[in-house]
Parts: sequence; structure tokens; C-alpha cells
Amino acid sequence: MLALIAGTGDLPPALVARLPVRPLICAMDGFRPAITPDLTFRIEQLGSFLADLTARGVTEVCMAGAVTRPPIDPSAIDNATKPLVPRIMQAIAQGDDGALRAIIAIFEEAGLTVRAAHAIAPDLLPDSGVLSRKPVTIDNRQDAVTAEQTIAEMGRADLGQACLVRNGRVLAREGQAGTDAMLGQFAPTDDPLWSAVDGFGAVLGSAAEWLSGADGEPTDARGAILFKAPKPDQDRRADLPVIGPQTAKGAVAAGLAGIVIEHDGVMVLGLDELLVTLDRAGLFLWVRPKGGA
Repeated sequence: MLALIAGTGDLPPALVARLPVRPLICAMDGFRPAITPDLTFRIEQLGSFLADLTARGVTEVCMAGAVTRPPIDPSAIDNATKPLVPRIMQAIAQGDDGALRAIIAIFEEAGLTVRAAHAIAPDLLPDSGVLSRKPVTIDNRQDAVTAEQTIAEMGRADLGQACLVRNGRVLAREGQAGTDAMLGQFAPTDDPLWSAVDGFGAVLGSAAEWLSGADGEPTDARGAILFKAPKPDQDRRADLPVIGPQTAKGAVAAGLAGIVIEHDGVMVLGLDELLVTLDRAGLFLWVRPKGGA
């Protein structure tokens, strides 16, 4: 029997829709998934939760969806969880990948097999190649090389899985708030400057892509690529990157040239809808093999 530990976002319901039998849906207290959970647990009762899963006949678990690090209430820790407290606290203090590795180890020691979301729904990993009508240029390909190197550097510090790159320059790196928040920094506002760029883009040419604030930070991401990939050596049974239609809308709003994702490393929700959005706006989607040119 499979238990789905569901966080927020569209991935948990997408997995449930692909399973022939509905799993036991579990949610951590404070994180309401898009599907109704059968069981809610607190991190302070993790030991009791694991025992409950075993008693219900659960043999496999899948972690899917977004969660943040929960606060710990020492008074709520039960006896079954007390032996795990040092490891839980150590996990919470680590970066995302380190924390997930520690939690996965705890589940495995309880006799549960941890399955990856993409193992349950392999169709969420699209085939390699340019899937959009818009082609990829040589400049885009060069930016993808820079972006892949940037993600590798970020990954070694356990920091994020996405970045924006234009003409070899890294404009932004994904933080704890996620990809949509990163793209939102570059969405158009009511600033009349955007209207001027729209009206005179042909005259301004590439200069319109290099508008900067007084501190030299870019205020415009037009023509950049969004690159998304797993962290190097991360445990892919949890926290594999995901994009979806909302990502495409954010890329369009920011004026990007397109989206590049690592082949077999990024799940895509609503691929058809995502491609319609990109094709209408003239952006590309490139599913790029790792290390590809």
C-alpha cells in the first residue's frame, strides 16, 4: 500500500490522478494540499505517524508537493518521537537536500520504501528536444551552458534549482520563495518605462534588454532564459524540480526568450497547456540533455 505525503501545489493531485488505486493521502499539519488528506500528522509526532502507517499496511511512501521547515513545539513531542528528535533537529538545520536525505533515511529505517514521484508518473518527464514551435538560438544554447554551471554552483551550496541568464550574465537565482517568485521580480508594472520599451523596442534593440537600476542590478529580463535542473547529486526521490502552466505564464510576463529544463530531471505538469501559452507568446521550451550543447 502506498501513502502519499502531500504538500502544496499541483503535483500531488496529478499523481493521484495517475494511480490506479487511491493512496493513503497524508499531510503535515499546517500545509493544506490541493486534495483532502486522509491523515494529518505533526512533525513532533513523526514516530507515532510512522507506526500508524505500518499498522495500516503501508509499505511505500511518496513525498510530493511543497512544504517549508515547520517550527518545533517541544511540549508536543511524544514518546515515540523522542528518540528521533536529534536527527529531526539536525535535518531541519541543514539545507533542503540534506534535510530530505535525513527524513528519507528515517522513513527507510521504519521499513518503508520511499518512491520518487516521477517513478509513479514517468509521463511527467517529457522527451528531450525543443517541444515548442519557437526554435532555440545559438545565444540561447550558450546561455544554457552558463546556466547549467550556475545551477551546479548553487547545488553545491544546497541553494536552489533555477536561474535566469541572458547573454552570459546571471540575472537571478532561485531562492526559498521558488521559481514563480523569481520570475515575478521581472513582471511588468505600471512603470511607463515598460510602455516605452514596448513602443520603441525595434529602435532600442538589445539596449532594451539591459535596463538596470541605480545599483547596477537588472530591472528587465527580456530575452533571458529560465533554466531549471536538479541539484548535482541530490536524492531524486524527493524535491525533483517541477514546472507547469503557471511557470509559462510567469516566463511570458517577464519577457523571457524561453525555458530550458534538464532532460529526466524536471517534471512538467500540464504540458499541453504550457506549450499553448509559450507558442502563443513566441517562447520556446527546450528539454535539454545534461551537458548538452
